[in-house]
Amino acid sequence: MDFAAARARLVAELRAEIKDKRVLEAMIRVPRELFVSPEERHLAYEDSPLPIGLGQTISQPLIVALMTEALELKGNEKVLEIGAGSGYQTALLAELAQTVISVERLPYLAESAAKRLDELGYHNVAIHLAEEKLGWEKEAPYDAIIVTAAAPHVPPCLLAQLSVGGRMVIPVGSRYLQNLYKIIKKRKRNLILDLGGCSFVSLINKEAWAEE
Repeated sequence: MDFAAARARLVAELRAEIKDKRVLEAMIRVPRELFVSPEERHLAYEDSPLPIGLGQTISQPLIVALMTEALELKGNEKVLEIGAGSGYQTALLAELAQTVISVERLPYLAESAAKRLDELGYHNVAIHLAEEKLGWEKEAPYDAIIVTAAAPHVPPCLLAQLSVGGRMVIPVGSRYLQNLYKIIKKRKRNLILDLGGCSFVSLINKEAWAEE
């Protein structure tokens, strides 16, 4: 299969929805086929989520692009990612920001994503195993925060780790259906934008959902 050609076709389709050229260029550079299982590689450039094991998924490319675009990255930011998964979203962030701190709850995914990203030459990324408190307070504040799992509400501890003027993108709703929120942190009252419906795996933490 010609992955480069399939990748170009997918990105061409995404141009109808995604206007940030830096995001589209990053998606051309990052080989999504390396972030899915070998059995799923022929589907890597379908615009759909795919399983990555342990009940987790790699998100639909359009949703990945929408979330990344909403962060408004220019290249000099420090970004926090909640939920590294296989590392695909992390790689895109590494293409677009100065520093990426990613937190993953599942040790196997954290270790394999870190190894994959290192092999691909992404050295501005640090992946940490999630601790009891949501986020990674040691490196706060962040210019942008992206949460790739769904919460029942916007976790206050993540807002506390976001710089004033920073952007957070997070799916909020039930365990099965959510709305994608973009939150711009203000000194007095945060601005919340609804980017539309979505469906993500649950964010497991005492400030989100209990493990089923």
